[in-house]
Amino acid sequence: MKKISAVLLILGCVALTACSKGQEINGHTMNTAYKSVKMLKNRLLPENRIEFEVAFWTIRDANKEDSHFLTTVDGKKPEEIIAMGKDLYQQRRDAGEQNYTQYSSWEEMITKFGRERIDQDNRKSSKKEEGRDKANDVLYKL
Repeated sequence: MKKISAVLLILGCVALTACSKGQEINGHTMNTAYKSVKMLKNRLLPENRIEFEVAFWTIRDANKEDSHFLTTVDGKKPEEIIAMGKDLYQQRRDAGEQNYTQYSSWEEMITKFGRERIDQDNRKSSKKEEGRDKANDVLYKL
């Protein structure tokens, strides 16, 4: 009985250790980084998802080399990624890059991307509805 309780205790500790990194990006490979970002994005509140995505891809754009990018994002939480994205936005805006100077603030850029995402979702849903109507038509050739 003591052996079983010891094994359960060890398994419990291992499980808790493994779960403690559940809110961080796994930057060991590009594939694991993208998977963990997808998982983290789905866990975020809807109003924070776009900001997280934009920040992540801003960091990716700034770090073209895979190994440097992976060391930059490895072990970071969504809040840290967003803060890094805001810093990069401000640096690029101060440097006068056209893609960033068109926005007066980070929040304005995120709002614009949020509206674009809603428009894309609306277009996709209307196409799906059209596809369903055609799929439900039943015509028999006699």
